[in-house]
Amino acid sequence: MSAANEGAPGFAPGFEIPLHRSLTEPILLGGAPRTVAIANGTLAAAVGLGLQLWIPGVVLWIVGHSLAVWGARVDPQFMQVFARHIKHRPLLDV
Repeated sequence: MSAANEGAPGFAPGFEIPLHRSLTEPILLGGAPRTVAIANGTLAAAVGLGLQLWIPGVVLWIVGHSLAVWGARVDPQFMQVFARHIKHRPLLDV
């Protein structure tokens, strides 16, 4: 045992592996969660291209993406938390 590990709890030899950051970080597109960015882009494209309302489509995309980026900065898993919040009923109705 080396002096650097003195007093620190160690792992059993052979049972420690490197954990890459890419396995623990959420997948973001432009700072927003991947699913939200794709859904927002699809909705904005449908409004902008399908309904030929260019300005509302661009505004919808900018506002939606900005809100998704803000939510991801606060909590990178905010969509999973929101989905769980919607799925489970409150225990105490006041």
